[in-house]
Amino acid sequence: MLLQPNPNSVSGRIPFAKSNLEEYNPPEFVAFDVLRPRGPLDEETQAASVSVLSVDMRVTENKKDHNTHKYVSSNLIVRRNKEFTIIIQFNRDLNEQQDNLELEFLIGSAPDEKRGTYIILPIGKEKPEVRWKSRVVEIQGNYVTVGVTPDANCIIGRFRIFVVVVSDLGKQRTKRNTDTDVYVLFNPWDPADQVYIPRESDRQEYVMNDVGTIYNGEFNNFTSRSWNFGQFEQGVLDACLFVLDSGKVPLVFRGSALEIVRQASALINSNDDDGVLVGNWSDDFSDGTSPTAWTGSPEILLKYASEDGEPVRFAQCWVFAGVLNTVMRCLGIPTRVITNFNSAHDNTGKLNTDIVLEEDGRVDRSRTKDSIWNFHCWNEVYMKRPDLPKKFSGWQVIDSTPQETSDGFYRCGPTSVSAIKEGELSYPFDARFVFSELNGDVIFHRSDKQGKMKVISVDTGYVGKLILTNKPGSSIYEDITSTYKYPEKTLKEREAWQNAERSGIPARDYLPPTEAGVTIELKADAVKMGDNFKLTLKINNQTSQTCTINATITGCVAFYTGIVSMTFKLENKVATIKALKSESQLFQ
Repeated sequence: MLLQPNPNSVSGRIPFAKSNLEEYNPPEFVAFDVLRPRGPLDEETQAASVSVLSVDMRVTENKKDHNTHKYVSSNLIVRRNKEFTIIIQFNRDLNEQQDNLELEFLIGSAPDEKRGTYIILPIGKEKPEVRWKSRVVEIQGNYVTVGVTPDANCIIGRFRIFVVVVSDLGKQRTKRNTDTDVYVLFNPWDPADQVYIPRESDRQEYVMNDVGTIYNGEFNNFTSRSWNFGQFEQGVLDACLFVLDSGKVPLVFRGSALEIVRQASALINSNDDDGVLVGNWSDDFSDGTSPTAWTGSPEILLKYASEDGEPVRFAQCWVFAGVLNTVMRCLGIPTRVITNFNSAHDNTGKLNTDIVLEEDGRVDRSRTKDSIWNFHCWNEVYMKRPDLPKKFSGWQVIDSTPQETSDGFYRCGPTSVSAIKEGELSYPFDARFVFSELNGDVIFHRSDKQGKMKVISVDTGYVGKLILTNKPGSSIYEDITSTYKYPEKTLKEREAWQNAERSGIPARDYLPPTEAGVTIELKADAVKMGDNFKLTLKINNQTSQTCTINATITGCVAFYTGIVSMTFKLENKVATIKALKSESQLFQ
């Protein structure tokens, strides 16, 4: 029994797929079931029949027209819903009234007209039930120029082409020729395509730009990392299609940008499907390449494809985001890399980051499940969302770094950036998780000896301090924080949280403690690797009473993900501050 995939479903991958790399090629001649004389055709009949001498794909001209001229490939690469032309040479002048000719486009190992994997286009005749279009552009003697327009929603991938002469006796096809294979990609230049993006400057940046900058570090001291996306380099397009094949993404799903981006966010990591990259957040990279050593995507993708789908070692968030950016741009989907500074990782599904402190002020590692990364990189893709209200189309978050599962796979998105900003979290996919990464509250709990916890502090502005991407047409950053969230403590920000609560998230029923009238500020000198440094704890008592402060200073070495490597200092200080006075304590 053959499973029938639902092309409208994006909940998971079906464990069968007709690979783009697998081929079924029909026989060169298919005889019709008709009575005909035995023996060879006479010379007069042979001379009257038409046959194909050559097919010119007009690669250079078509690639220029389709904005695919940067791809290093000898094959034709075109975009959906835009006409390309080919020139067919016959053995004699064509008789449009008598000669019956067809073009066939096949993809995968089981071509089927109903599934859109087998396209039959009559040359010079209409076939209304076929969404692809063809027309005779020009006839010059025995040369015929044919225009072909792939459907705006057709499958993306590598199609095989055959020219077919249909006679009373049967169908005569041209020989299989890989030189005439044509790749069909998404078309962000065409309003009918799901990934259409209106401004040319955006198309040049988010589709055609093959280099970029990825930001990391701290929100108040961030650095930049140059990255070679290299989506046009030789072999990269085939490697991107190989990723889909390795992930068993059915061909019938590959006409949907929504499906492609959701599946790709899972396939770039290797956690549950032997995807492209193995994540490693330790300090041991002895059996692979350190994430910091990678400078671009092509080497990773080509290595994965050449080793028959063996996951490449190793990656962290910026590497996952860089490679996913390459795959999306290569297939024609506008994409950019995003960096979120102070990015929360909510492990408990509460949308808040809960930090549990012991009585002496140290973090209780056994009870603190959530973490906050100094920075985290993900991607945005630009596309229509036919499954959502129109206002939620546009930029969508996708994330291939394996943090939490979504519908059984380590993936995230696509989720609408506009919906996140408005707190509309009931729409697919993974909106609650993304909202917590950049807009959740940090709640500090104190645990007593009996294990009872009490909220002692709430920070509503720490997470999602700064969100950056590469500014179009330059190598500098663009601050896009305002596209994700309203300014803290504004009316719009409160309304977004109210919407989020109506979408099913827990209400903000935790209350910050009443103001004690005492403020504490921790200041540090610039820290250089290997040098000692000083911390100054400034305590300001604004009340009319003398206060005694018990403070615990904990110094830890931590990875950017918030995971502690070692604790190098734990010191308690007691300070008595008179009313309306301030005092500074020095730590070394």
